[in-house]
Amino acid sequence: MTSSVNDSSMRRKLVSLDTLAQEIASCQSQGLRVVHCHGVFDPMHIGHIRHFAAARKLGDVLVVTVTPDRFVNKGPHRPVFSEDLRAEAIASLETVDFVAVNRWPMAIETIQTLRPNVFVKGSEFRGGKDLTGAIALEEQAVQSVGGRLEFTDDVTFSASHLVNRHLSVFPQEVSDYLADFSARYPTGEILKFLDGARRLKVLVVGETMIDDYQYVEAIGKSSKEPTLVVKALTSDRFVGGAAAAANHVAGFTDRVALQSVLGEIHSEEDFIRSRLKPNIDAQFLFRERSPTIVKRRFIEQYFYSKLFEVYELNDELPTVAESAAWTAALTGRLSQFDVVIVVDSGHGFLTRELIELLCRESRFLAVNTQTNAGNLGYHVISNYPRADYVCIAENEMRLESRDRRSDLRPMIENVSQRLHCPRVVVTRGKKGCSTYRATEGHIDVPAFASNVVDRIGAGDAFLSITSLCAAQDAPMEVLGFIGNVVGAQAVATVGNKNSIERIPLARHIEHLLK
Repeated sequence: MTSSVNDSSMRRKLVSLDTLAQEIASCQSQGLRVVHCHGVFDPMHIGHIRHFAAARKLGDVLVVTVTPDRFVNKGPHRPVFSEDLRAEAIASLETVDFVAVNRWPMAIETIQTLRPNVFVKGSEFRGGKDLTGAIALEEQAVQSVGGRLEFTDDVTFSASHLVNRHLSVFPQEVSDYLADFSARYPTGEILKFLDGARRLKVLVVGETMIDDYQYVEAIGKSSKEPTLVVKALTSDRFVGGAAAAANHVAGFTDRVALQSVLGEIHSEEDFIRSRLKPNIDAQFLFRERSPTIVKRRFIEQYFYSKLFEVYELNDELPTVAESAAWTAALTGRLSQFDVVIVVDSGHGFLTRELIELLCRESRFLAVNTQTNAGNLGYHVISNYPRADYVCIAENEMRLESRDRRSDLRPMIENVSQRLHCPRVVVTRGKKGCSTYRATEGHIDVPAFASNVVDRIGAGDAFLSITSLCAAQDAPMEVLGFIGNVVGAQAVATVGNKNSIERIPLARHIEHLLK
C-alpha cells in the first residue's frame, strides 16, 4: 500500500512545462517562494541529491527541469538514462515538488516561461566557471523576471567524471589517452581556440552541392530482370560541399564569406541560400550549360544501408571565359581574410589559375582535396604548390603517394616538404587521425565516435573547425583532438543535416576531459 501511495505521489510531480508554469504561478500567488534547478542530471548521484536539498532551503517550493535527450552533448552514449527516467528519478526525492522536461537546449527560455524567484546552480559554476557562457545568459534571464541567481556550496561531484572513469564506453586505451591528455591540456586551454575563432574573418572556397537522400524500402527482385526493386518512401535534401563547410565555420565566427559555383541550369540558388546561416556572405558564380551538382543517394530506410548514388554534374573542363571570370572574382579579395578554407571536391571549379591565385595571395590557406567517384585517380593534394594547413583522409594521402600499404609517416613528411606546408593532418576513420608538424613530430589521436550514423560530411566538418584552430597556431595534438570530437559529432547525424556549433562542441569537449 505504501509503495502504491509513493508511486502516486511521484507521478503527480511529473508535469509538462506549461503545467509547471501554472503550478508556479499558483504557488507564488499564495506568497510561496519558488526555487528552480536545471540540468542534465545523468546519471543522478549523491552530489545532485545534496544540491537539491541545499536548493530547497532557499525557498518554499523546489521545481526541477531536465535537459531533453536530444540536447545532451556529453559525449557518446549520453545520456545514460532517458529524459523520462531522469525526471522520474528526481521526482522520487522528497525535497523536489515538481519535475518537467525542458523544450530547449539551455534554461534561458525555461526561466522566462516559469518565472521562478530563485534559480540555483552548483558551486562549480561560481565565478564565471561555465566555459560555454550559459550561466551569464541564465542570470540575465532570471533577473529579467524579478528573480535572482544563487549557488549551492555542498561537495560537488561530476557525473561525467563518474561515467568517464567507471562507465566509459571507450576501449581502455582511449580512456587512458583521455586521462593523459586532460592532465597535459586543461579544458580552458582547449576551448580558447574555439573562442579565439570569433576574431577570425574567414573565406570558404569550393563547389556547392546538394546532398539528396532518397529513402526506400527493398521489396524484392524484378520478375523479369535480375534487378533489385525498391519502393520510394521519403526524401530529404541538405547543402553540401563548400556550403556545408561555411555553415560549420559560421557557428564559430560571424565574419564568414562563401565563394562558390552553381549551375546555370536548375541552379537551386534559392534553396541553397535558405539553408545557409544568416551570417554567411555568399557570392555565387554560375557555370553555363550545367546543373548545380546534386549527389543523390538511395538508402534502404530500415537498416540505413546506402544502395547506390547518382551524380548530376558537368565534369567537363570549364571554358576559358569561365575560368577567367572565376579567377577575377577572387583577385584582390583574398588578403582581406585571416583564413581561406578550400573545399576542393574536384569537379572543375578549382582551376589551375584559381589554385595559383589562392596559393599566392591567401594569408593562411587550409586545403582539402577530396577523392570521390567523380575524380578518383585524378585529384590529389599536389595540385596545390603550397598551403599552411593540409587536411586529407588516409586514402587521399595514399593516392597522392601511390602507396597502399607503407607507413604513413614518410608520406606525410614528403607532402609537408613538397607543399611547404608546416601542418598536416590525415584523418583515418575509426583509427582517429595522425597529425604532423616538423617542430612537434608525429602524433596520433584516437577516434571518439561510438555512434556512426553517416560518414558523409564528416571530413568537411573536421577541416572547417580545425582550420580555425590551425590559424591560431594550436598545438597539433590539440588540433587533432578537437577535430576528432568534431568528427564524432558529425558522424552521429545524417549527412549535413546539422552543422557543428560552438556551445555543444565545447560541452562535449568539457565532459570528455572530466
